[in-house]
Amino acid sequence: MKKLVIGILAHVDAGKTTLSEGMLYLSGKIRKLGRVDNKDSYLDTYELERQRGITIFSKQAIFEVDDTQITLLDTPGHVDFSAETERTLQVLDYAVLVVSGADGVQGHTKTLWRLLEMYNIPVFIFINKMDQNGTDKDKLLREIKERMSNRCVEFEQINTTAFFEEIAMCDEELMDTYLETGHIDTALIKKAIKKRKIYPCLFGSALKLEGVERLLHTVVEYTDEPSYPAEFGAKIFKISRDSQGNRLTHLKVTGGKLKVKDILSGDSWKEKIDQIRIYSGEKFKTVNEIEAGGVCAVTGLSNSRPGEGLGIEKASNKPVLEPVLSYRIILPDGMDPRAMLPKLRQIEEEEPELHIVWDERLQEIKVQVMGEVQTEILQSVIKNRFGVDVAFGEGKIVYKETIANAVEGVGHFEPLRHYAEVHLLLEPGEPGSGLQFDTICSEDLLSRNWQRLILTHLKEKEHKGVLTGSAITDMKITLVSGKASNKHTEGGDFREATYRAVRQGLKEAESILLEPVYAFQLELPKKMVGRAMSDIENMHGTYKISQTDGETVVLTGTAPVITMRNYQKEVAAYTGGLGRLFCSLKGYEPCHNAEEVIESIGYDSERDMENPTGSVFCAHGAGFLVDWYEVKNYMHLPSYFQDKTESEDEVVKHRTQKEEMNISPEEVDEILKRTSYANQRDKEKIKQKPKRESYSGPINRVSIKKENKEEYLLVDGYNIIHAWPELKDLADENMDGARMKLIETLSNYQGYRKCQIIVVFDAYRVERHVEEAIDFNNIHIIYTREAQTADQYIERFSHNNKKKYSITVATSDALEQLIVRGAGCSLLSANELKAEIEKTDRRIRQEYRQINDENRNYLKDTLPSKTKREMEEMINKGRGVK
Repeated sequence: MKKLVIGILAHVDAGKTTLSEGMLYLSGKIRKLGRVDNKDSYLDTYELERQRGITIFSKQAIFEVDDTQITLLDTPGHVDFSAETERTLQVLDYAVLVVSGADGVQGHTKTLWRLLEMYNIPVFIFINKMDQNGTDKDKLLREIKERMSNRCVEFEQINTTAFFEEIAMCDEELMDTYLETGHIDTALIKKAIKKRKIYPCLFGSALKLEGVERLLHTVVEYTDEPSYPAEFGAKIFKISRDSQGNRLTHLKVTGGKLKVKDILSGDSWKEKIDQIRIYSGEKFKTVNEIEAGGVCAVTGLSNSRPGEGLGIEKASNKPVLEPVLSYRIILPDGMDPRAMLPKLRQIEEEEPELHIVWDERLQEIKVQVMGEVQTEILQSVIKNRFGVDVAFGEGKIVYKETIANAVEGVGHFEPLRHYAEVHLLLEPGEPGSGLQFDTICSEDLLSRNWQRLILTHLKEKEHKGVLTGSAITDMKITLVSGKASNKHTEGGDFREATYRAVRQGLKEAESILLEPVYAFQLELPKKMVGRAMSDIENMHGTYKISQTDGETVVLTGTAPVITMRNYQKEVAAYTGGLGRLFCSLKGYEPCHNAEEVIESIGYDSERDMENPTGSVFCAHGAGFLVDWYEVKNYMHLPSYFQDKTESEDEVVKHRTQKEEMNISPEEVDEILKRTSYANQRDKEKIKQKPKRESYSGPINRVSIKKENKEEYLLVDGYNIIHAWPELKDLADENMDGARMKLIETLSNYQGYRKCQIIVVFDAYRVERHVEEAIDFNNIHIIYTREAQTADQYIERFSHNNKKKYSITVATSDALEQLIVRGAGCSLLSANELKAEIEKTDRRIRQEYRQINDENRNYLKDTLPSKTKREMEEMINKGRGVK
């Protein structure tokens, strides 16, 4: 038997529920037709739906027609519940779009059409209410072709010449077939419908069961059953609770089979299925397994989310339709809002578009919704489920923010024994594109695991803009660089650095405030057009006359939600009830009164302690705060934009050598001097650090301090090996050889410098390794114990002996340089140490040559005169000189 999942969609009051009842009745699923106005329809099972006569939650019914089993998913028609409809679209094979013959293509009908196109769902169109006076079939079909698609084809008189000619116009393949044979097979038409090249249109009256049976048989005849892979996959589209409070996860199996007691796993959970339910209306039956193509509800999952993919199925994209109004929830006197918050989170779990928001500063709960009708439903749900009477404050517009230019955001988090730095490229996106995330960071610079963690942190939070604290959107955020510490970095460090990088970038960018905008269709008497045009202009909207029919004019256009949200009442008033306004959310556009909104909200981004714009750096063993405008003067990695100006060779070299950035002692001193100002907000007290011409430029050589104290040189062994090209090349083949060559080089150097040299090598990954000290000729070699790095050993030695000895540390680890310099020790970078050793080698060779020359001259000069003459004669004779 062929199995299909079909959704039924419509603008409110188009007759969608009545059509569903007719389909169930004619298929034999129900024996009596239910009516919305009689409050006894099969699918509107919730008391609220029956009271209001509208569909609020999507439901399913299963029935059979001929040899086809149809799972029908009924969706809400009211615009306030369109997010519920959008979630249901994710699991449909085909859709039936209901258009009111009395009203034509309305605003929300167009929204549904765009969603069906976005999710690539084949569509059958049923034009309902054709029994009402004034309906014109030809006029309606022309309107549908003009406002939706010219591939909408009437499927009333099929297998006629006119029918085949119209079908052939929709696709070149069909046209070629028709020209060759004068006929088009059903199989080709089915294929074209599935590829959305044809949209069958049928007319009728659901209330009188006219055209409904034809619709059913057309759907059965012109659809193909989807094919599914053998490997398990499923898509979650809804969360609900039954009358006993059991949590239900509604899903469609898109591959393999699902069985009771199977263990499913999502992004961050792994749980076992207790029960599989097949619902039809209010009733359900339990089964032990369900095959691909089936829709069911399962119990046992406590962390699943709508839109989540299981098995081979990928997660859905973020819904297009978003709430545009925000309301404060007013609780009864004496009720703790923190106690109510978890209960509201339970409702949010079922209706994710609600966006329950906790305002820590005001200690109040806010909810974001699509419209006022949704607040009334939410109020009833809270009362019925939790017995709490809530009220709502005045609705406010949900604004968003984006940026106009590309910037690099830098976040650094380095309190004591923590470390992470993140560089993000923030770029403006296309309107309506939402947030997109990517990484182009080299894995040589930052491992894949850390990169994935940063992307997770970018996606897990709603990042606030800096103008009004509204959510950011229409932006691409790319990870371009980052740094971790082998010994100090933890997962939470990158969360902090990532959040701060976003905010720091937003502070530097040119931000734009966005507001929600309606696309509207206004039908009104011709004599009222002037008034309407004036109103729309005053509402900062745009319009055009799209249709004129006798005494009726249709205006279409866009206007801000805030100016048009109550305009329906005015239209009804000045037209005497003859005018009709249909609105649907178009999206977000630049705010028409941005300065006024920003001033009224009064958001201070630098006082938002939950979303800091600055970063945390470390010196003298303690973290200190750096304001957003100073972060790039302290950051440890080069700027992405600066890196882009390097030659290709320099870029390749920088990305492959894994070299640490060098910080000169002068720069470190400057950082440390500013530590005393770190917690002050006075910008003038924070001294500007001179910017370096290049992060890869020449290095100021630092000499070992000449003091009376005994001198110690501590060398970070592996850091130096990876920094010197000749040792790094050798290490790639033989690390022991590279280590021995470094030791011998330092031994020669010590013989000339006469200081105490300690070379420290990491052995912290060697299980149960104890600290090991070895003397090689004239230097000391340390292999650290398990769980101790060379940096830690050097830090400890420097701290314990800085008063006793004159200590210099050789390393190119920027973090280590900062800590050691803060302890009062001298520094040598890897390059500086190399230069010192090469200089010493040259000096040794020069002195050796001088000694040899002096020795040879001394021997010759001490010979007797007679002996010297005899030697010269012998030499000349040997050369043939007379």
